[in-house]
Amino acid sequence: MGGAVKDIASKSELDNIRQSGAPVVLHFWASWCDASKQMDQVFSHLATDFPRAHFFRVEAEEHPEISEAYSVSAVPYFVFFKDGKAVDTLEGADPSSLANKVGKVAGSSTSAEPAAPASLGLAAGPTILETVKENAKATSKDRAQPLSSTTKEALNTRLEKLTNSHPVMLFMKGTPEEPRCGFSKNVVNILKEEEVEFGSFDILSDNEVREGLKKFSNWPTYPQLYSNGELLGGADIVIAMHESGELKEALTDEAGKGGGGISSGNAGGLSESLRARLEGLVNSSPVMLFMKGKPEEPKCGFSGKVVEILNQEKIEFASFDILLDDEVRQGLKVYSNWSSYPQLYVKGELLGGSDIVLEMQKSGELKQVFSEKGKSLEDRLKSLINSEKVMLFMKGSPDEPKCGFSSKVVKALRDEDVSFGSFDILSDEEVRQGIKSFSNWPTFPQLYYKGELVGGCDIIMELSSSGDLKATLSE
Repeated sequence: MGGAVKDIASKSELDNIRQSGAPVVLHFWASWCDASKQMDQVFSHLATDFPRAHFFRVEAEEHPEISEAYSVSAVPYFVFFKDGKAVDTLEGADPSSLANKVGKVAGSSTSAEPAAPASLGLAAGPTILETVKENAKATSKDRAQPLSSTTKEALNTRLEKLTNSHPVMLFMKGTPEEPRCGFSKNVVNILKEEEVEFGSFDILSDNEVREGLKKFSNWPTYPQLYSNGELLGGADIVIAMHESGELKEALTDEAGKGGGGISSGNAGGLSESLRARLEGLVNSSPVMLFMKGKPEEPKCGFSGKVVEILNQEKIEFASFDILLDDEVRQGLKVYSNWSSYPQLYVKGELLGGSDIVLEMQKSGELKQVFSEKGKSLEDRLKSLINSEKVMLFMKGSPDEPKCGFSSKVVKALRDEDVSFGSFDILSDEEVRQGIKSFSNWPTFPQLYYKGELVGGCDIIMELSSSGDLKATLSE
């Protein structure tokens, strides 16, 4: 590396570097965190002092897949790799500890001793040494700045108020006058061209809002555009709707307008008769598409795209033209908490809109979903039970069991080096209840071999104690 610090662009890039076996030091940072900026100076100087090691930075919020892989919840945060494995971590702005840990993975001759400021090397000038002294006054916990500290309930209340603070609300990087990213700038220009009045919030100015809104709306990137408190989408969707001429309508189409079945006294409420009607409609066909126009004549590009995908996948479906019935059009937004069209339902459950359907088709998930939804419960259980030669239905996962009995069975199987698949019955109530009747076994865990029930925890423990477990699962 020769003293250079490089930015990681993807998890695959990191994996390739890590697998080379060379010492690697990873710095998770955030642009809004002063401690990150201080430690970045130290990090750069250490890269000069330890040329045998690779020094990389990861902007924690911009690469959540990497941050989650190493359980990063605060910055600055460091992960140390040796021989391809993570061997140590450091949370907080502690230059002395950082230098010491770098020395250990990079083969410092004095790695057995704690690193004093001088051990930062000749490259550590007065500014860096002063940083060491200043940071030494704080505890590690104080120096690490969490990615989110507000309680979930309080933050959600705040986010709800913010998203509803203007009829059209844009969460962006920067301000409309000075956008800080190209996507935000594009959306601002489109809204101005459409002559849409809107409020805005600079997510770079508040990290709690920035991180919280991603989870609140289940949308990982910015900008995010809201209409009447409902997420419309990001830059791609806004651009597509602008080009198709649908954006202005979507931003001025207020939920509740013209819908007699939508209670004006109860925001978002539906009358019992309308709710019953909507429930009947979404369940009127195994696959039901609420769209603009008809499959033969879609009245918007998004509806046409979903029709095209369903036809490509050879999926039979029924449809409803929401342009012909404003009560259904407005009511369904409230019923499913989904603000735009088309909306695709499978066995009465909302799958999503055009963007989700398109992504699921690309990933191959769409065909799998329809295959699973089309199966009877009995067929589904048989498929699950036979999905692995040894199959464990348990509470939680093998790495994180959610009950002691499940944990015991996992340990017994691993002690015998038995390969097995697993299914978390806490994640699917239909499977949890159905498999009790299917196998006439009322409790969990349940272990199957070649599609046949072996038993629960007691039986597995007995087989393990007698030395018969591995033989039973390899007959």
